[in-house]
Amino acid sequence: MAADRILLAHGGGGGLSRSLVGEVFAAYFENPILRRMDDAAELPVSGRRLAFTTDSFVVDPLFFPGGDIGKIAVCGTVNDLSVKGAVPRWISAAFILEEGLEISLLRRIAASMRAAADEAGVSIVTGDTKVVEKGKADKIFITTSGIGEIPDGTDVSAANVREGDVLIISGPLGAHGAAVMNARHSLGIKSGIESDCAPLNRVAAAVLQCGQVHAMRDLTRGGLAAALNEISAASDCEIELDEALVPVAPDVSAACALLGLDPLYIANEGRLAAFVPAAAAPRALADMRAQRYGESAAIGGLVLSKGKAGVRLKTRAGGLRVLRMPEGEQLPRIC
Repeated sequence: MAADRILLAHGGGGGLSRSLVGEVFAAYFENPILRRMDDAAELPVSGRRLAFTTDSFVVDPLFFPGGDIGKIAVCGTVNDLSVKGAVPRWISAAFILEEGLEISLLRRIAASMRAAADEAGVSIVTGDTKVVEKGKADKIFITTSGIGEIPDGTDVSAANVREGDVLIISGPLGAHGAAVMNARHSLGIKSGIESDCAPLNRVAAAVLQCGQVHAMRDLTRGGLAAALNEISAASDCEIELDEALVPVAPDVSAACALLGLDPLYIANEGRLAAFVPAAAAPRALADMRAQRYGESAAIGGLVLSKGKAGVRLKTRAGGLRVLRMPEGEQLPRIC
């Protein structure tokens, strides 16, 4: 690790995050299940295949156009299970509350979590609450865990990507990051950008119907660029992303240009990437587009070769450049 103390960038999902996980947590917790480093762990339990995931949420501000910390907490957990190929079933929720937090605000967050859980068809079945002194936290932090069931015959993992696979992106990128940044800093961008925060279990289930999905990943911290670099490293494959095909809404593109941000590196809370064989891509794309949160899905690239990890971007001008894993954090506390 380059730093000897924790930086905000260690939470950004990029190179520093990977170093922290690899050199500290993976080094001390090493085991065959953890080694796969997927969005959710696969647990064999009495002949069943369960997926298990956990995540913490510290987004600032707590409420923003299109979502809030409670909605993200549920959707993020549902999505981590879904891209593992699992059917999400149960969620736990733990709350760290700062002394002085308004009960009315907590009720709004709880109601939002319930609405998101109902939409996804999951139940919040257990949890915990702790309160710390005023000034020792920032209003509320939420930690969620989730359990889902992986159907027989499903094998979805970043390590499974193969040469010739097609990359499908479930919708336009960057809206969540742009919405949160605009709300946090009162930038006055009046385009009406809203977070893409959404449960993706039905989108993931639809694409799985083609029966040949090799990998899926939800595009949270570090955005599409970080996810593709992680998948490339796990599968030892080179991936080419076509800039002209990657969906980005015009208002988000304009906001990113104004703020000096790259949509490829911005966190999303309702977008996933899927890798399928070329022959299965037309059906997978059609099935994804038939779902509410996949209507604008698009093919964005392909896997070039095995045995050479890396991600390259084919620019609109026709050139090629390396799309590296982000080192720092464009937008801290984005989820």
